[in-house]
Amino acid sequence: MVTPQPEGSPQPSDGNQSGCPYCEQRLETPFCCVSCGQLFRPAEEPTPFEAFGLPLNYGLDGEELDRRLLRFSRLVHPDFFATAPEEQRRIAEESTAALNGAFEILSDDARRADWVIGALGGPSAQEEKQLPREFLMEVLEWGERIEEARESPPGSETRAALDGLVSTLSRRRGQSLSQLNAALVPPPTERDPRLTEARHRLNAVHYLGRALAQLEALRLEQASSR
Repeated sequence: MVTPQPEGSPQPSDGNQSGCPYCEQRLETPFCCVSCGQLFRPAEEPTPFEAFGLPLNYGLDGEELDRRLLRFSRLVHPDFFATAPEEQRRIAEESTAALNGAFEILSDDARRADWVIGALGGPSAQEEKQLPREFLMEVLEWGERIEEARESPPGSETRAALDGLVSTLSRRRGQSLSQLNAALVPPPTERDPRLTEARHRLNAVHYLGRALAQLEALRLEQASSR
């Protein structure tokens, strides 16, 4: 557990700097020092990437992200500050919540892409709702098949054929994620036209996710009718 610092020592509110004011080691995260264990309350809210000491890059290493979450969480978890002064307990709670929130964004391919596109000045989902051009005819066909299945009674042949459509949409979602990765890696410059392409690819990922959720609901209804 981190003990209170003696009077006159640096205040734990300067976590945005690159070095620890206590031990002078490089800070890997703005929330704490992994060398001496001191907690910080950043002067400004870190971005999800800054929270984990990572460069802004859609193509991050998921295993490295997991390792950093584990390492940093062990230093800031409130359970380790149960007997610490109230201010340090509060900082530990805030830091844990911030790390978990950043992890939720970075560990989700679609949410991470949405954040990166916005951070680089690309269009939002409200500003650019278009799907990739080659995707449109497939969307019409899939929509018709989903609607036909929804209107068919459980146990019908139409409902029974949903597995094939689920496989198709899952494969296309994987392809769309690969295309999204190609549009964002290496990171585009601000206002780069690739950001609009990335938004279109992300729109496709979201569409396929919603369609798969609808199909899963229909499959569950089909299974319960047997």
